[in-house]
Amino acid sequence: MAKPFLIIQLRPEQETADSEFAAILRYGGLRDDEVVRARVERTGLPELSLGNYAAIIVGGSPFDMSTPEGEKSAIQKRLEAGFMNLLERVVETDFPFLGACSGAGLLGTFCGANISRKYAEPVGGADIVLTEEGEKDPLLKGFPKAFRVLLGHKEACDEIPPNAVLLARSEACPVQMFRVQNNIYATQFHPEGDLEGFTVRVKVYKYHGYFPPETAEDLIAAVAKEDTPLPKRMLDRFVDRYRA
Repeated sequence: MAKPFLIIQLRPEQETADSEFAAILRYGGLRDDEVVRARVERTGLPELSLGNYAAIIVGGSPFDMSTPEGEKSAIQKRLEAGFMNLLERVVETDFPFLGACSGAGLLGTFCGANISRKYAEPVGGADIVLTEEGEKDPLLKGFPKAFRVLLGHKEACDEIPPNAVLLARSEACPVQMFRVQNNIYATQFHPEGDLEGFTVRVKVYKYHGYFPPETAEDLIAAVAKEDTPLPKRMLDRFVDRYRA
């Protein structure tokens, strides 16, 4: 029997977590029986044996790595410590991993990049540009040089992490996607992002500092006009690459 994909989620709200999980399955082409879902935002990361899984996919989160240490909640500190332990084993074994948004912050931190609010981006669509290495990467090969993605983040990597390969950038944010070794990926954008999921997130995170609350309906209307098939195809390629 094939090993399942482990989907790790850090969103405390049931509605945002369920929406994100459904989108990962939909655009990754994953069946329910191909995944193990781990909601870790309340209990922290359990002890994981990587050998039990085909790959790991990590979703977004309202937790910020750049929050001053003294202002972080106990559960955020516990989650970060758990991820540092997990990522040590992931990097040591080059284990298949895809972290989106918060997943990029966690991987970037582990690899030595500084995470700050210098390159925050508003909720909505954005153009990203592939690097030369990005154009050759198995998840992106054949994609146009520039394409649209959905994103929205208060923090990002200030620079490409040491020993990582930059795959995509943008004018507003220099590190949009990177790879560590051969199988470990991070995206600042949301490959599973769609109108349904972003509508849920805009409404739930209306007062979380991502955008002025009074602009929520305008943001949803703007996302409705976006067409972002390529990030979803990238997610599907990641699943296909490691399904076997």
